[in-house]
Order: sequence, then structure tokens, then C-alpha cells
Amino acid sequence: MSKGRLEAFSDGVIAILITIMVLELKVPHEATLEALQPLGPVFLSYILSFVYLGTYWNNHHHLLQAAKVVDGRVLWANLHLLFWLSLFPFATGWMGENSFAAVPTAVYGFVFLMAAVGYTILVRALVAAPGQPAALAAAIGSDAKGKVSVIVFVAAIPVALVAPLVSLAGYVAMLVWWFVPDRRMERALDR
Repeated sequence: MSKGRLEAFSDGVIAILITIMVLELKVPHEATLEALQPLGPVFLSYILSFVYLGTYWNNHHHLLQAAKVVDGRVLWANLHLLFWLSLFPFATGWMGENSFAAVPTAVYGFVFLMAAVGYTILVRALVAAPGQPAALAAAIGSDAKGKVSVIVFVAAIPVALVAPLVSLAGYVAMLVWWFVPDRRMERALDR
């Protein structure tokens, strides 16, 4: 499979996931602003997950643009990442429908943790692919973002069970950190 096909497939999956999430937003039956109030947690969960999926899409795009080859290991690593991303709509809906209750917020964090692990595995598979230029490994470096993300998600999961809003703050902090693609990846693309 070509790198382009892998990227196109991933783009399609992420687009479908965003569509599924927006379809979970239920339209109120009343035409008042008060009718929107109960949707607050659901909408906030949607926004957080939408931006996370968009950030994954953006970073995935930059990562694949910096890579020159893919192999079977990369294909499976990418599918592993997409599996965890495919659980975003469920985790988002459950957390939002339950107004950021402890267990759904912890499960949401677990899905985020596994997506971060999946992305790390994909990065390592791409770097290890035979024929990959050294510029990709140089751009990835020590992958501090990936390591810190895993640590924050691991810590946020048990915190969610006692203080869900504190763990949400951790999820948002990681989103802010990943929102702008790594400048090293941009430089690797320029080479």
C-alpha cells in the first residue's frame, strides 16, 4: 500500500468519526435558549473531542508527509491508532451525557491514553521502516510530547475517579500542547 492510500484511508476514518460525534448531538424539541442548557456538557465534550481528532489528523498528516515509506508494520500500527480513535464518539457521548461523571471521564481518559500509545507506536514503526530517511528520526527526536502525554493520561485516569474536572484540565493541557504541530516535523518536510 502506498503512503498516499494510508493517509487517505486515515483521513476518511477521522472524517467519519467526526460525523458520528456530531450526529450524537440531539436537537432540543423546544425553541428556547433554556432547552439548550442540558446540552452544555454534551456540547463541551464534543468540542474537546472534535479538536482532539482534528489535532490527531493534523499531526498524523505532518508525520506521514515527513515519512517516505510505509511497510506492513506501519499499516498495522496505523490501524491500531485508528481503533482507539474510533472509540472517541462512544467515550465522548458517555462523558457528555453523564455531565463529566467520574467513571465516564476516567474511561474517556483511558481512550485518550490508548490513542496516545497508538500514535507513539505508529511513530516508532515509521522511524523503523526500511528505507526511511534519517530526517524523520531526527525530527521526532526523543519524542518528549509523546512521553509526557502518556504520563499525563496515566495520571489523569485515577484522578478522574475523585476529581473529574481536574483530569479534564489535564486532557485540555495536552490538547493545547499538541495543537500546533511540532516545528521539527515542519523542518523535516522542508528537506
